Amino acid sequence: MIADAALLHDPWFWLLGVAAVILMGLGKGGFIGFGTLSTPLLALAVPPVQAAAIILPLLIVQDVVGVWAFRKSWDRHILVVMLPGALLGVLAGYLFAASLPEAWVLLALGSISVGFGVQRLWVERGGRAAPSRVLPDWVGMLCGAAAGLSSQIAHAGAPPYQLWVMPQRLERDILVGTTAIFFAVLNWIKVPAYAALGEFTAANLIAAAALLPIAIVSTFAGVRLVRRVGSDSFYRLAYALLVLVGLKLLWDAAGPIA
Repeated sequence: MIADAALLHDPWFWLLGVAAVILMGLGKGGFIGFGTLSTPLLALAVPPVQAAAIILPLLIVQDVVGVWAFRKSWDRHILVVMLPGALLGVLAGYLFAASLPEAWVLLALGSISVGFGVQRLWVERGGRAAPSRVLPDWVGMLCGAAAGLSSQIAHAGAPPYQLWVMPQRLERDILVGTTAIFFAVLNWIKVPAYAALGEFTAANLIAAAALLPIAIVSTFAGVRLVRRVGSDSFYRLAYALLVLVGLKLLWDAAGPIA
């Protein structure tokens, strides 16, 4: 691991940083799930909390691009149900940061992600169009809280969010737009918590600023690419990515638990 300012001179950090930011950009552009891989990837070079602090300002800038690109396509009800829970989840993540085992959170997220993704791929196998299914609002609030908690810990809020939203089979642009707004608000909610933890150091902010151009370009690339994918193909791809993300989370959890 690299300590604080030393990261600015380490080529390994920059190699992983560029890869992580590109994944984030594709995720913010509409390929839901890609961004969840960014923090674990960068955490190969710096401590996980520091990696999350470097990534957070970039996520906020990328959110502007994603929200602007899909500003006319979003679902108000989903945001009203999930955002209050997300706020509570972020608060819980901050209050229990020292005592909540990250590995067990990642284990739960990974298990849910793999199970849900595989189940949806099976239901929609062979190009079958699965009927939309709207779970009760209280489930959405719980998923919002889980998204806030896991996002505060490791920027891994996508799996719980998808668990409630994806079965609704929203039109592609509405799904992408709603997701962009949800995580834009969620990322701003996390700013005070990271500031209170003292993670916005000069070195971390300089690293984030250096990676900013790549973050913007990759987000525009994601928006352009996602609009070339049909709705059915988009959902299948999203479920497949969810499975891959779940496997990665399980891998990250396995080391500390073992």
